[in-house]
Amino acid sequence: MKTAYTIIATALAGVVMFLAACGSSDDGSSTGSTEAGTGTTTQASSTPSSSATQLIPKGSEHVNVDPKDYTINIDNPYMPLRPGNHWVYREVENGEIQRVDVSVTDRVKTVAAGVDARVIRDVVSRQGEPIEVTSDWFAQDSAGNVWYMGEDTAEYKNGKVSSTAGSWEAGVKGAEPGVVMPGDPQPGMEYREELYKGQAEDLAKVTGNDAKVTVPFGSYTNVVTTTNTTPLEPNVLEHKVYARGIGSVREDLVSGGHGRTELIKFTQG
Repeated sequence: MKTAYTIIATALAGVVMFLAACGSSDDGSSTGSTEAGTGTTTQASSTPSSSATQLIPKGSEHVNVDPKDYTINIDNPYMPLRPGNHWVYREVENGEIQRVDVSVTDRVKTVAAGVDARVIRDVVSRQGEPIEVTSDWFAQDSAGNVWYMGEDTAEYKNGKVSSTAGSWEAGVKGAEPGVVMPGDPQPGMEYREELYKGQAEDLAKVTGNDAKVTVPFGSYTNVVTTTNTTPLEPNVLEHKVYARGIGSVREDLVSGGHGRTELIKFTQG
C-alpha cells in the first residue's frame, strides 16, 4: 500500500478538503457508545529525545533498539493501547462488507530484538466467519513513539489457514521494527511502519493534525491524518485518520481498489 510521494501530494489536497467538510463536535469527543451498524544505524537511547523524530526510521536503515527504552504501557493519545480496549470497524472493500475487531490483550511478547511488546488481536470476519486473524506486537519508546515490532498473521479459507504470508518479527531474518504513530505527529513527518523485505514494507507520512472527521461512532476534531504506501504494491494508496483518545477511526483505500473502514464501536478497558 505505498506509492511515490509525488502522488501523495496530489491526493492529499482532496482528502484534507473532505475531512474539513465533515461534521464534528467542538470538544473532539465521541458522540456515541454503542454499535452504529453493521545501512545507517539509528541508535535508540534510554534518555528521552529532545525531538520525537530523532529515533524514527524513514527507510531501510537498521535500528539498534535498547530494550530499556521501551514499555508495554502504550499511552500515545492517538494510539492508546490499554489492555481491554476494543474497537469494532465496518470495512467495505471492493463491494464486500467485513467486520474488524481489534482488542488489546494483557499478554506480552518478547520479540527476538529483545523488546517486550503488547499483544493486540485483530480479527477480520465476513458473515461471522474469520477470514484473517492477526496478533500484532507494539511497544512505546521514551519519546512517546509507538513502535511496530512484528505480527503473526493467518488468512483463512473454509475455516482453515490458507496463508501466513506477511508474518514477521523484529530481529528475525533481517526484519526491522518501525513506527506506527509518532509521539508528536507533525505534518510532513515520514517514517517506515515495518520492514521485512518482500513481505512487509509499509511507509507512512503525516499529512495533517487539525482536520475534522465524522464516522458512525462519533465526530472528532484535530485528528491526525496520514498517507500510507508500500513499494510491494506501488499502485495502492491509503489515507488513515486517528482521533485523540480513540486511535484509528477511518481508513480510505483511494488507489489500487476501493474501500473504507470506519469505527462503529469503541469500548475502553
